[in-house]
Amino acid sequence: MWVITVFADQNVTMYEFETESEAREFIRAIKGRKILSHVVYYNDKILEGAVS
Repeated sequence: MWVITVFADQNVTMYEFETESEAREFIRAIKGRKILSHVVYYNDKILEGAVS
């Protein structure tokens, strides 16, 4: 899961995405300070570096 945290004015908003490409596409349109995080749960299957 990918999470974008946005700090704008006095507000904090979080958006969740399934893929990194979705998150990176969305982050370009957001105004304010942004943090993109990759959240990995202990029970998630690790697919980093996997070839499809």
